[in-house]
Amino acid sequence: MERVRIRGTILIVILLACAGGALAQSPDTKAGAATTVPPPPPAESLPRPDFHFKGQVGRTYQDSDPPTFPQVLRPPKGAPNVLLILLDDVGFGQFSVFGGGVPSPNMEKLAAQGLRYTRFHTTALCSPSRAALLTGRDHHMAGTGVITELATGYDGYTGIIPKSAGTVAEILKQNGYATAWIGKNHNTPAWETSEVGPFDHWPSGLGFDYFYGFNSGDTSQFEPVLFENHNRVSRSTDPQYHVSHDLADHAIAWMRREKEIDPARPFFLYVAPSATHSPHMAPKEWIDKFKGQFDMGWDRYRDITMERQKKLGVVPPDTKLTPRPPSLPAWNSLNADQKRLYARMMEIFAGFGAQIDYEMGRVLDAVAALPDADNTLVIYIMGDNGASAEGGLDGATNEVAGFNGVLENWQSNLKHIDELGGPKYYNHFPAGWAWAMDTPLQWTKQVASHFGGTRNPLIISWPTKITDKGGVRTQFHHIIDVMPTILEAAGVRAPETLNGIPQKPIEGISMVYTFNDAKAADRRKSQIFELVSNRGMYQDGWMASSMSFIPWAATRTAYDPDKAKWELYHIDKDFSQADDLAAQNPDQLKALVDLWWAEAARHDILPLDWRAVERMSDQITGRPSVAAGRKTFVYETPLVALPEASAPDLKNKSFTITAEVEIHADGGDGMIFTQGGITAGWGFYLQKGKLVGLHNYIGLERYRVVSTENVPTGKATLVFDFKYDGGGMGKGGTITLLANGKKIGEGRAEKTAGIKYSLYEGQDIGEDSGSPVDFTYTPPFPFTGQIHKVTVELK
Repeated sequence: MERVRIRGTILIVILLACAGGALAQSPDTKAGAATTVPPPPPAESLPRPDFHFKGQVGRTYQDSDPPTFPQVLRPPKGAPNVLLILLDDVGFGQFSVFGGGVPSPNMEKLAAQGLRYTRFHTTALCSPSRAALLTGRDHHMAGTGVITELATGYDGYTGIIPKSAGTVAEILKQNGYATAWIGKNHNTPAWETSEVGPFDHWPSGLGFDYFYGFNSGDTSQFEPVLFENHNRVSRSTDPQYHVSHDLADHAIAWMRREKEIDPARPFFLYVAPSATHSPHMAPKEWIDKFKGQFDMGWDRYRDITMERQKKLGVVPPDTKLTPRPPSLPAWNSLNADQKRLYARMMEIFAGFGAQIDYEMGRVLDAVAALPDADNTLVIYIMGDNGASAEGGLDGATNEVAGFNGVLENWQSNLKHIDELGGPKYYNHFPAGWAWAMDTPLQWTKQVASHFGGTRNPLIISWPTKITDKGGVRTQFHHIIDVMPTILEAAGVRAPETLNGIPQKPIEGISMVYTFNDAKAADRRKSQIFELVSNRGMYQDGWMASSMSFIPWAATRTAYDPDKAKWELYHIDKDFSQADDLAAQNPDQLKALVDLWWAEAARHDILPLDWRAVERMSDQITGRPSVAAGRKTFVYETPLVALPEASAPDLKNKSFTITAEVEIHADGGDGMIFTQGGITAGWGFYLQKGKLVGLHNYIGLERYRVVSTENVPTGKATLVFDFKYDGGGMGKGGTITLLANGKKIGEGRAEKTAGIKYSLYEGQDIGEDSGSPVDFTYTPPFPFTGQIHKVTVELK
């Protein structure tokens, strides 16, 4: 179902020019039809110079050479359409196409038409992998050594893709491609994601003509905050709405529209769904398909998956199954309630995964229906990192609790088992299932030192060029290799200067050489890995690995990178990193460790920073904010979906919210002010004439104060005052409610969220555009009276 209907469309077509693309003419040719010349050679600098008429210009058109026009820019003849799909938080052993337990018939169909790559690697985390994908450079060289919410002020960690690391979309666009980005954008600095930008680092500033998606690391699957280009998309009223379906609809619609209007123009379509990142939410009918299918537990799942992987040929026959980490419990050690809860969480995850295979299958079917379907290069990357263990050992009903340094327990989660997977909870399965999804590898997402964090399944299909249908490729490659692969397939060369900025060297290596040669020697000889001080160095078949912290450790202190243990694996003979050869090969290990430090200095990886929760805090890190330094915020117009990073920071301090309103005779209802949503935050609203002030403490407690009397009708001044106890972060305080200066309610919030309220939604005035901060109302819960002014004062 369409999320938004466009009432009217104005189409403005501008024919852009380049000097080499002009129509040629001889000096003695007079007015008449002009002839075209071959396309220009690849440009060392983009954009190309403006078009300039080269003929003779007389006093009138009658004594001038015939006119010529700049021609529509086209890429080299035969350049393919490109569909790039990137799923989120997917393990090597998750989907059936690579032997996993989550059915993926559409991925399998694509693999049968193309190639499966079994030694393809990412960075172990979201924003970094996406920056590396788009730029063809190490993620630190692209300013994205970590997710934008953890950015620091060093070159490799700004959270900003520099202009010197131009994207594949920008290059393709300036060579005649239509470009679009559908889905997750986690590459815009958090402080630039409001509706006023700036937009330099939005998809439109990264080379994409069209964007439809969300500007955050994750989102509610049922109540997302979406943008179309730079404009917020109104909340869907469809009770069956799910964002995976919506994104597929928009991808298909854009692709069809582009081909119907200009069928000769190839497209570059980047589709980045939110699945299977938390929150694990799926339609009930998808979840119910998997009832009872994971009762065997994560240990047995790995055994079964390994057997399937060997039969499929996606792992070598002699691959060893790596052991369970000591900190993860054996499935058989769990009690009956734990098994019931954890199995249900995995059923939800499987339904979520199966659904995204179906939705991306619809996109692939739409590609197959195109007239030039056979000349479409499809690159399908199953995950920007390995499966996520961020749910902790017991799983979570609210992933954001962990980002505030609080881990939930299974006893509490069990109370909500029947509602998990729906819109009320931001749930995430336990770390044991993440480890299982990464079969047969060690560790999970975040762990860049080991392949459980970085080895992701890849499928490439290009019917007109790839003849080895259903083949398997084992060459060692990295996500930075995707950009040069696309450019080579398109016949386009990366420029030395882009938009006036000299470009950093592209470090990726095209994979085109593998398309029809399964035995081609690896062209990637080395690759450095680093993510929150998890370190790895690959060179010529050997891998040195040093893990800093287990991924479910919220507190990360007492770490010394010079004393951290290094392991050594001969991965040409040890697919899963099962045999540590450090003791037998100390010289080999030392050479790789020394190489790591040298490459780290060259790639802006230094200084190492292993902190976790602390880096989530804007207050501690001092990240930029349009709200920084201000104590008073005045809003006189309706304002919704203001990102948390651009809103008044209400954490760990006293504040007052004053609303000048007009209340109808019936007493009024609706949201006045909110920050956050189901994961954490504040609410200030009218409900059946009573004033409500509330703090949602990371979904675990909701401290709700209701006025003892109805608010007066007519013009009124309503106040929510919070007096913070002080004494550190995340402490409590007193909520006081006033109407026209009279205290009408008071109560305590014993704890407050001190680090983060939400990863995707922010501040609303006059309605709730995202998820509810508590469940006594249903969004959008518009204010039924009039709001003339809201003032927020930070104390």
